[in-house]
Amino acid sequence: MTFSLAGRCARTGQLGCVVATSSIAVGSRCSHARAGVGAALTQHRTDPRLGPLALELLARGCDAATTLAGLVAVAQQPGWRHAGFLGDLGQRGVAPAVAGEPVFGGQQDALPAVLAIGLATGAANAYLVVKLRIPAIIATLAIGYVLDSATLIANRELEVFTVSSVLRAISSSKVAGIPTILILAAVLIALAAAIIRGTSYGRTLIAVGQNATAAHLAGARVGRTITVAFLVSSVLGALGGALLSAHAGGAFLQMGEPYLLQSVGAVVVGGTLIAGGSATALGTFFGSLFLVLIVTTMQISGWSPGMQDVVQGTMIIAILAVAGNGLGRRPA
Repeated sequence: MTFSLAGRCARTGQLGCVVATSSIAVGSRCSHARAGVGAALTQHRTDPRLGPLALELLARGCDAATTLAGLVAVAQQPGWRHAGFLGDLGQRGVAPAVAGEPVFGGQQDALPAVLAIGLATGAANAYLVVKLRIPAIIATLAIGYVLDSATLIANRELEVFTVSSVLRAISSSKVAGIPTILILAAVLIALAAAIIRGTSYGRTLIAVGQNATAAHLAGARVGRTITVAFLVSSVLGALGGALLSAHAGGAFLQMGEPYLLQSVGAVVVGGTLIAGGSATALGTFFGSLFLVLIVTTMQISGWSPGMQDVVQGTMIIAILAVAGNGLGRRPA
C-alpha cells in the first residue's frame, strides 16, 4: 500500500511532496518535483513517465484540464494508473484508480442526470431572459455562479472520478482510424447547419437574432424561439462537459473554465455575427480548430495561461471591431 501527498506552504508558497509505501523501491518512482513548476505524484501500478510529463506540461503553462488530459492520453491502460499534480500557478488535478475496478468504469446512470441538469439550466436561463427581461449575458453569468457554488457543495459528497465506459469510448475510441468524437462533431455540425438553413425554426432564429422586435411584428414566436435555443445549447453544453470529464478521467472543479473564452471566440472567429442575423455551423467548427492551434502553439512555446487569455481576448476584440465596421458600412 502506498500513500502520497503534495501540498503548498501557506507562508512561503513553496511546494513539496511526501510518499509512504510498503513496497520496496516503489517510493522513488512516485514523487516528482521541480522548483518553480510544481509537484507530481504517480502510483498504483506506476507508469514512471507520468510524473515527468506532468511537470513538463505544467512548466509549459498548461492548465489543469490540459495536463490531466495529457497524462490520460500518454498512459498505457490509464484506468490502472493513479496520478496527481499541484502546479506553482495553482493547477491541480488527480486521476485515481481502484484495484480491480478501473477509473473508467460504469456509471452510465449519471448521464441522464447530467443532461437533466443541463435542461434545467437552459430553462432557468430562458426564464430570466424571456420573462424577466434580463440581458442574456448577465443571466448566463449569474446562472454560472450558482452552478459553481452547487458544484462546490456536491463535490464533497459525490464520486467524481468514475467515468461511463460509453462516454470514454466516444471521447477516446476511433472508427476506421477516425476519432469517434470527430464523427460526432461532424454529425452535430451537419444537423445544426440543416436546422439553421433548412427549417422554419432556423430561419426564425436568425430573424430573432437580427431584430427581435421586427421578428415579433412579422408573427414570429420570439419567446419560444429563444427558449428552445437556450434549452438545446444547455443540453449540448452538459453533454460536452460529460465528454470532457471522460477524456480527462473524471470531473474536477473548474475543468471547463479554459473553454469559457474559447467557446465565444470560436463563434466569432468562425464568422457568426455577434450582433445576430448570420450564423454558420461549419465556420464555428473551423474557428474552434484555429483557436486550438493557437492555444497549443502558445502552450508549447511556454506562454503563461494569463498571456494566452490576453492573446485570445485581443484577437476576439479585433475581429469584433472589423465586423462592426463592416456592419456600419452596410448599405440600408
